[in-house]
Amino acid sequence: MIPTYSTTIRRKEMDAVLTCMVDEKIGPGELNSKLIQQVKEFIKCDGAVALRSPSLALKYALQAMDFEAGKKIMVSALAPAWQYQTILDLGYEALVLDVDETSGLVTSEIVENGIKEGGSLLILHETEGIIPDLQAICQLGIPVIEDISQSAGALLALKDENGNVTEESVQAGTFGVFTILGLEERDVITAGGGAILIAPGRREWIVLKHIVETLPLTDLLPDINSALAWVQVREYPRNEATRKEIFSLYQRACLVGRHKMFARESENGSTASSFPLVLSSSFKDVKQYTAKKDIEIKPAFEGSIIALDEALSEKCIHAKSLLLRCVHFPLYPRLTHAESAKIVKVLGSLP
Repeated sequence: MIPTYSTTIRRKEMDAVLTCMVDEKIGPGELNSKLIQQVKEFIKCDGAVALRSPSLALKYALQAMDFEAGKKIMVSALAPAWQYQTILDLGYEALVLDVDETSGLVTSEIVENGIKEGGSLLILHETEGIIPDLQAICQLGIPVIEDISQSAGALLALKDENGNVTEESVQAGTFGVFTILGLEERDVITAGGGAILIAPGRREWIVLKHIVETLPLTDLLPDINSALAWVQVREYPRNEATRKEIFSLYQRACLVGRHKMFARESENGSTASSFPLVLSSSFKDVKQYTAKKDIEIKPAFEGSIIALDEALSEKCIHAKSLLLRCVHFPLYPRLTHAESAKIVKVLGSLP
């Protein structure tokens, strides 16, 4: 059976982690600092801190922003459930937004309606590695925290004042007041767990740096995890190139079928962090068919906010529909040519 998910751990990652173990330096230290430097070069940001969880990253981002308790924070219904739970745990109110059915993203129009309902801040989850119209969202005048856990490395083509696409592009993770790069097992870059809180600009980093200097060691990412993430960031171009090659093969196979793919920019405008397919037939039938071919598929949004809270179904009808109909097919660099060819064949013959 070809599993849906598989973390790409090669010899370089294993050597880096093993060196930590041999040196008996597994707590936060030198490799945590090396990881931060690598991320600063990768994202082109002013500063960052590597933490033990995405929840901690959100906590310290809100603290650095001095965001008032009790206010409404907007999140996508398809964002990971930890965002919703953390918002409530920190004493804020979560305003869950529906998504555009063709992209799985919140749009500027959806966010604008959220603002009318009292939303004061947006946590922008760039779902499935697809970049929304960040310029239009940022022009709404509310603070944004970007979540690039699935979109790290993607570029957004900028538009001029007339709305025409220019030749200039900006990297995902540089639009928000702060940015969260998750390092969990299924994120596009992994440390086996943890997150990096990024300050894109100097002003934001000055504020965050004061908080970082007083953090307990138990909140910082240990070196044993940092070692894995450090190599993963370095190897990102190689891994992403492989994922995009496979993604392109899958995409072509699905063009003749009746199932739909999300609208996304080609080339560098999105990442190939996964291959989601929106089914036009029953999930049960498709799952049985792929299982017979020894291919495992899973619901794409089983760990999302909409999956956590059934009460959101009436308000977030598009997200609910995608929860029930969108699945992930295996897509990761360790797939062999034979395995990817097999998946291509199955994608072209789905019931």
